[in-house]
Amino acid sequence: MILRGLFLLCVLGAPLAAATIEGRVVLPKARATPVVNQRYEIVAKAGVLSTNPPVAVVYLEGSFPRPSAAPVAQILQKDLTFVPALLPVQAGTRVEFPNLDDTFHNVFSFSPTKRFDLGRYRADERPVPGVLFDTPGLVTLRCDVHEHMRALILVLDTPHFTITAADGTFRLTGLPPGRHTLRAWIDSKQTKAHAVDLAVDATLRVDFP
Repeated sequence: MILRGLFLLCVLGAPLAAATIEGRVVLPKARATPVVNQRYEIVAKAGVLSTNPPVAVVYLEGSFPRPSAAPVAQILQKDLTFVPALLPVQAGTRVEFPNLDDTFHNVFSFSPTKRFDLGRYRADERPVPGVLFDTPGLVTLRCDVHEHMRALILVLDTPHFTITAADGTFRLTGLPPGRHTLRAWIDSKQTKAHAVDLAVDATLRVDFP
C-alpha cells in the first residue's frame, strides 16, 4: 500500500521530499562609496567586479534540465539605477528591462557571454525590451545614456540558486537528494565550492569561510 501511495504521488505530480541547505558565506568588507542610497551597486577594482555592499550567489551545481518554456525575470531602470544590481538566472531565461524613469535609457552589454544593444527607449516602450540569456556566464550591463549605471546578470546552468542576505546567510530549499557541488559566487574572480551529500527531508549546514 505504501509503494502504491508513492507511485500515485509521482503520477499525480505531487511534490516529492526534497533537501535543504542553509549556512553562511563570509563576505568581503563593504567599500566606502559616495553614493548615499542603500541599493547594491557594482564596483570594479583591478578588473574584479563585485557588489557593494557585498553579497554572494549560492547555487547547486549539477545536471539539471533547462525549462521547457523561457522563464521571465526583470531588471528595472528606476531613479537612474538598475534594480536589482545583481540578478542570478537559469540559462534559458528572458530578462526584461522596464524603463520606469522619465528619461531615455539604452541597456547594452559587451560581455562575451551575451553581447546586445537595446537602443534608446522611453518608459512607454511596448513590448518591454528584453533579452534571452541562454549561455552560462557573467554579463555586465551598462546604460549608454547614463555612464554610472551598472548591473550584473549571473547566468547559471541550474534552477537552484539564491542571493545571500547582507550578513552572508542563505537558505536553499527544494533541492534534489544526492551528491552535488554547492558553489558560492562572491565576485567575478572568486567562486568557492563545497561537496554536499543531500538526504531526503534533511537540512544540511554549509558555511563558506
